[in-house]
Amino acid sequence: MSSDEQPVPDVPSPHSGEPHHQGDLGARLNWLRAGVLGANDGVVSTAGLVVGVAGAAGSASELLTAGLAGLLAGSLSMAAGEYVSVSTQRDSEQAALDMERRELARTPEAELEELTGLYMAKGLDRELAHEVAVQLTAHDALAAHAETELGIDPEELTNPWHAAWASFLAFTVGAMLPLLAIVLPPASVRIWVTVLAVLAALVVCGWLSARLGRARVAPAVLRNVVGGSLAMAITYAAGVLLNASR
Repeated sequence: MSSDEQPVPDVPSPHSGEPHHQGDLGARLNWLRAGVLGANDGVVSTAGLVVGVAGAAGSASELLTAGLAGLLAGSLSMAAGEYVSVSTQRDSEQAALDMERRELARTPEAELEELTGLYMAKGLDRELAHEVAVQLTAHDALAAHAETELGIDPEELTNPWHAAWASFLAFTVGAMLPLLAIVLPPASVRIWVTVLAVLAALVVCGWLSARLGRARVAPAVLRNVVGGSLAMAITYAAGVLLNASR
């Protein structure tokens, strides 16, 4: 290197930890909804069920039966609901893409002008917007219109089976904690063990949902803990009242 040449410093990529691909973020949020929130539902619903049965002075076998029934019903319901919901979303995405394909085949010039207008609306001048639209159309016209006009990545459509299995497994894992916490300890401490275990799980679920969604941790944890506590308190009170009325 000559004395007149200056070394070129390594320039880090700006915002290297920040997601810039819309499909990646959408997939991450979909797994977050189906996974972490499924586990959270499993914890809260099963905890409410078994605590309510315990409030009614249920035996260990009754608690196990009620907990397993709730686990199975809840996990299947979550899986079916996710499958139906995501299938509907995927059908809507497919219909929008099919319409876009037809428009590109029938009126390519009008579609090019539409894409140009969309980039102008994002702040580009007309000449640059037109050049961008021309190049992207030449590369992949459907992808360009789908991502810019519809907010859809044709290669990353939501998968209903992935969402269904994620919800089923997450709910099952979440439900196992309060079920084991209520049936394994001695009867004298089973309620307190279950409450503490559930609150700890709710803190973890709230923390995970906030971190994966890049949101504030404290509000997410507080919502989880308050909601789960209310569910257990209400169902336990209902169980005690039912037991007293026998």
